[in-house]
Amino acid sequence: MEFLNSVTDPITLATQTGEALLLTVILQLIVIIAAARAGGWLFGRLGQPQVVGEIATGLLLGPSCFGRLMPELSAAVFPLQTDTVFMVFGQLGLMFLMFVVGLEFEFRHLKTLGRTAAGVALAGIVLPFALGAALALSVHPELAADYSRPGFVLFIATALSITAIPILGRIIMEFQLSQTPLGVLTISAAAVDDALGWILLASVSAAVNGSFEWLPVLGMLLLLGLFVAAVFFLIRPLLISWSQRVLKKHDGGFPLIPFSLMILAVLLAAAATNAIGVFSIFGPFVLGAALCDQREFQTAIRNRMEDFITAFFLPVFFTYTGLRTNIGTLDSTYLWIVCGMVTLTATAGKMVGCGLAARLGGMSWRDSASVAVMMNTRALMGLIAINIGRDIGVIPDSVFCMMVLMAIFTTLLTAPILRRLLPSE
Repeated sequence: MEFLNSVTDPITLATQTGEALLLTVILQLIVIIAAARAGGWLFGRLGQPQVVGEIATGLLLGPSCFGRLMPELSAAVFPLQTDTVFMVFGQLGLMFLMFVVGLEFEFRHLKTLGRTAAGVALAGIVLPFALGAALALSVHPELAADYSRPGFVLFIATALSITAIPILGRIIMEFQLSQTPLGVLTISAAAVDDALGWILLASVSAAVNGSFEWLPVLGMLLLLGLFVAAVFFLIRPLLISWSQRVLKKHDGGFPLIPFSLMILAVLLAAAATNAIGVFSIFGPFVLGAALCDQREFQTAIRNRMEDFITAFFLPVFFTYTGLRTNIGTLDSTYLWIVCGMVTLTATAGKMVGCGLAARLGGMSWRDSASVAVMMNTRALMGLIAINIGRDIGVIPDSVFCMMVLMAIFTTLLTAPILRRLLPSE
């Protein structure tokens, strides 16, 4: 009997512990998804994109608000032992989201890019990058002396250059600008900025992981280039041929087994870039971008994947970001001043650069200002970039908090200012 107890007791204990952890995660998911939907609805009523409400909700659920007002309840609802669970959920969601973002990437905009759009795109990367690098260099000794100076500077400069093309696309559709010259120019410039931003982030990640030694960094970038080439020139033709047969056989549908194979392909792409030393979400984005011209395939995959990503994984990612963001780390006047400088630098870099480029391209001042405001949207893509900086260890908690606030603020500005700039019906 004692022998049996010695065998079964650990099993029972493990089962109970597993069930307790599962119950905690389930309750957390109930809170997160319900709060995200409520926040999205509320911000939608206020004229903001729903995703802004979801981001704000994630921040409110973290230590900045819920954890500060009700620390004991917050610790009970979001215990530390579930951090890893939600980190994994969030990263998996981002992998599949970036695959869908890649599928929706419009390379046709890049091929037909006009001189004005090219100027807006270039200014939207160069000026924020330069201003961000200058600001990062000036504050590094006080804010991040223990962190790699090149990594800190390059990451801040890159993060300030990001434009959130998925959210921008929704805003353009909401304001019925999709078929207008203003909308086409802006989404074209944002597409270029998006592509360059991910290349810069991948390069920064490779440089940090290679300890800024030229040989390892060049090796990672070479492997990354080979991966991109393999996806576009080897895997793409095979997937197109296979998916067309599947879609034809099933009248445009994508049944369970082929869909499972695509999930495996996304995971393999993520594993490949992770093994190279670049963040995992870059692989799925490249795979999706390689298939972006396959409209029937894109529709079938989105019908299967997009709603679940939006309803489940994104709220988890936003809340995970919120739980990592503690406004309490900004515990001095100096830190709040730097936070304001980060937001001002990000806004000025995008709006001045893109606005002047649009104006020099022959657009009116009102349209140029509209382009500038839309290009300043960061939202989801900005938060992804910021989390990457935290994960690769180039920014401290206080700067992470500043960057999250910057991403939220620049996105909140877009809809109300654009509503005033655009002519009323």
